[in-house]
Amino acid sequence: MLEENKYLTPRQIVEELDKYIIGQQDAKKNVAIALRNRWRRMSVKSEMQKEIIPNNILMIGATGVGKTEIARRLAKIADAPFTKVEASKFTEVGYVGRDVESMVRDLVEQAVNLVKSRKKEEVKEKASEAVEEIILDALIPPVKGTGTTSKAPQASLGFGKEEESSLTMSDAELNMRTRERFREKIRKGELDDRKIEISIKQSSGPGIGMVGGGMMDEVSMMNLQEMINGMLPKKSKKRKVTIAEARKILIEEEASKLIDMDEVKEEAIQKAENTGIIFVDEIDKIASGGGRQGGNGADVSREGVQRDLLPIVEGSAVNTKYGIVHTDHILFIAAGAFHVAKPSDLIPELQGRFPIRVELNDLTKEDFAQILREPKNALTKQYEALFTAEGVELTFQDEALDEIADIAFQINSEIENIGARRLHTVVSHLLNEYLFDVPDKIAPNAKISITKDMVKERLAGLVKNKDLSQYIL
Repeated sequence: MLEENKYLTPRQIVEELDKYIIGQQDAKKNVAIALRNRWRRMSVKSEMQKEIIPNNILMIGATGVGKTEIARRLAKIADAPFTKVEASKFTEVGYVGRDVESMVRDLVEQAVNLVKSRKKEEVKEKASEAVEEIILDALIPPVKGTGTTSKAPQASLGFGKEEESSLTMSDAELNMRTRERFREKIRKGELDDRKIEISIKQSSGPGIGMVGGGMMDEVSMMNLQEMINGMLPKKSKKRKVTIAEARKILIEEEASKLIDMDEVKEEAIQKAENTGIIFVDEIDKIASGGGRQGGNGADVSREGVQRDLLPIVEGSAVNTKYGIVHTDHILFIAAGAFHVAKPSDLIPELQGRFPIRVELNDLTKEDFAQILREPKNALTKQYEALFTAEGVELTFQDEALDEIADIAFQINSEIENIGARRLHTVVSHLLNEYLFDVPDKIAPNAKISITKDMVKERLAGLVKNKDLSQYIL
């Protein structure tokens, strides 16, 4: 489960995060310790293992400084199920809105997908063999050995003259030899464009809806849906597709047949319980803004959401369609800008469940310059890849990158600080004209070099216009 990550020390985890996120060392350290602690807990052999609970983290920082990205990358490093939810989407029990338990159901769904993907990879070879047979059956249906013999008309099936003059053979032998020859052609991809008719299983009709308020909860609805789908016969649909397409469609179907779903469910629940990460964004939106004295209707509702959230974070049993999931050892990372409300505006019980508090710094001009240059998924590298797809080479001069960073920082200071997301606005405005002209005016094999003067000229209007209503994200 966590064995593949046990050699990643907290320092190595931070190094991995550094490849994608600039700055925020304090936040990276804390999440790295939290991740390593999960393996440490799993390695404890005594009864103490059950008693060790994760230290949930509360990240405080403006939008666009990397809160979500840190949590998402952490989950990828750990190969752990991860789900992001927005606290403002939940409403108090009894009102219309999402039930807080749905975050755990989402997490289990992610865990099931992770386990299924890994198990499909394990049976890929077997599934490929089964798919090969289905494709061969569509091309050359097998013949049962009847004992009859015939002069072999192999030439029409691609055999040479020497074989044409060979002795008579049974229909079954001829069929088998033909299939083997076609098997080789399929493996080499020589027949990928040939069309065949295949039978594809379809899901049993649309989901059921409920009229009126109803007393059934979400899980009961899902279970009822699954039961009805199980009772209805699976429909098959004939489709004419190329062999290349058939291979893609059928491999998924055949791999699913080879997987034991009960085993997948069991492993997914274990994975969700012991390695799952739930990222609760916008937690400041459910805090009572003006202190908790008195409180109007909206504040009462916000406090209700916090109280519904509390048992999930504390540790409770949540019923999902895959089974009961215990949330005691799920790692919760909450985040919010806390511009209006303060962390102390959350109810004390919920505050106590997020003992690690990390403040993320606002991004500086130097940070913006680094963000454009260093991360593996840097925005500049993304645009270079887009132009490469059209056969055009795009390059950025160092001075140009510094100028872009300077302009993005300036706009954030003067208008509204939306962090690194401002770079998307600025770079998009800078390159949109080129993106529009490729490939009509700018032909393949062209080279575009972005200079400092070009950045100043193209973004001059963006800096001068204080309104910027059309550019603000």
